[in-house]
Amino acid sequence: MGRDKRFLEIGGKALLDRVLEIMEPLFAEIIVVLSEETPVLRQSRWRMVTDVIQQCGSLGGLYTGLYYATHPRVFAVACDMPFLNGELVRYMATLNEGADVIMASLATGLQPMHALYSKRCLGPLETMARSGNLKVQSLISVTGLNVRLVSEADLIRFDPHLLSFQNINTPADLEFARKIVAEQRIKRSHQG
Repeated sequence: MGRDKRFLEIGGKALLDRVLEIMEPLFAEIIVVLSEETPVLRQSRWRMVTDVIQQCGSLGGLYTGLYYATHPRVFAVACDMPFLNGELVRYMATLNEGADVIMASLATGLQPMHALYSKRCLGPLETMARSGNLKVQSLISVTGLNVRLVSEADLIRFDPHLLSFQNINTPADLEFARKIVAEQRIKRSHQG
C-alpha cells in the first residue's frame, strides 16, 4: 500500500479502530503488536508492544503477542481486516480448548491471521523464525501441536460471504471495502 494500513479509513474509521472495536468486547486482554514503536499510538488504552523477534512479519507479531499475553491462548487478527465478524471470532474462540491452533481453512487457503494459538506455539514459532520459515500456516504441521482446522462450511453459518477474512493489501482492496461499507450504510438507512 505504500503507507501505514492501520490508519487507512473505511467508513470514517481507521482500520485499526475497526478491528479493535470488534475485538474489545470479546476478550479481556487486547495486545496490539507493532514492528516498531509508533508515537501516535503511545497514548492508546490498549497494551502496545513491539516485536520481540524483529524482521519476521506476521510470524514475529504472533510470537510477540503470545509472549506478552497473560492468558494461555490468544486470538490473532491482522490490523487490516475491516469486516471482522464478532460472532465468528467468538465461535472460533470457543472451539476445542485443548487445541494449540484453531485456524480457518477456506477454499482460498489457510487463514493464519484469523486464528487462535496457545502458548505451546511459542517454541515452534521461535524455531521457525530462526530458520527463516516465516509462513505461520506451517505451524499446523509441527509435531506435538494439537491443530483444529475449521471448515468453510462451519464458518459461513456466521459470515455467509466470509468477509471477516477480507484484508487490505492493495488500493483496489481498499476501494472494494469502502464500497461494501457504503452499500451497508444504504441498506441500513432503507431498513430504518
